[in-house]
Amino acid sequence: MTLENQLESLRKEHDDLSRQVEIVQSQPGADTIALTEMKKRKLHLKEKIFALSKD
Repeated sequence: MTLENQLESLRKEHDDLSRQVEIVQSQPGADTIALTEMKKRKLHLKEKIFALSKD
């Protein structure tokens, strides 16, 4: 997998998580633990994208 393909895959996963977070947040009584885990995963992806983009 090339670097560009890897970055594209990570960006897609990050965007998918963003949509999921928005959906969960819009629901009354949202599962805050699941939401926190999704946000942590999203941040991890963002950091990985940033690190790979610097190369």
